[in-house]
Amino acid sequence: MNEAEFDKFADEYHAALSAGIKVSGEAPEYFSEYKVADIASHWRPRTEVSAAPLRLLDFGAGVGNSVPYVRKYFPGSKLTCLDLSQRSLTVAEKRFPAAADYVHFDGANIPFEPAQFDIAYAMVVFHHIPHEDHFALFKQLHRVLRPGGNLFIFEHNPYNPLTVRVVNDCAFDENAKLINGRALRSNILRAGFGSAQTRYRVFFPHGLRALRSLEPALAWLPLGGQYFVHAVK
Repeated sequence: MNEAEFDKFADEYHAALSAGIKVSGEAPEYFSEYKVADIASHWRPRTEVSAAPLRLLDFGAGVGNSVPYVRKYFPGSKLTCLDLSQRSLTVAEKRFPAAADYVHFDGANIPFEPAQFDIAYAMVVFHHIPHEDHFALFKQLHRVLRPGGNLFIFEHNPYNPLTVRVVNDCAFDENAKLINGRALRSNILRAGFGSAQTRYRVFFPHGLRALRSLEPALAWLPLGGQYFVHAVK
């Protein structure tokens, strides 16, 4: 991963993303919120009772687009935003001061002790990372999750032609390489997670939003614009 590549887009990220996804009819906020809402719907709490606040790790947090939705769907939780790009973290902290801890990392070693987080997630981050580095990072995420902790990895679906078009037209996706759900899930399981399920999302653009209530029944169908793998340690 190249920090300078992400730094150069930090200040214009929102505008570039808005332009890239214009064909969907949705603003970036729609995609950020649905992901956090899905995490809130699908995560499995640890069996032991703990009085400590729930701890979430946003891996590849960028400019902090998930932050307001974590505050909405996980009130009282403690959020850590981790990113390779210091400039992106500076932008995120300016947007949402005191709403999270903003932590820089070297792209390889997650700078936390083992078993620190209940939930870790990455929102369309791994297609920016060389595929040969994925397994090591999943091992790192496994290490920092508590026993029973939940991992959510959201990605673009390479089998959806509209998604491929959006990625090809997006400036900051110029060096991206999409990942299919089967390969992503396999790497996550190899990293030590006890279970992992893949669910497909974003089947209907804004013009067909009245049909979105059907999406849960279509989660098995590998044609949605995005998907996520939900794994439990």
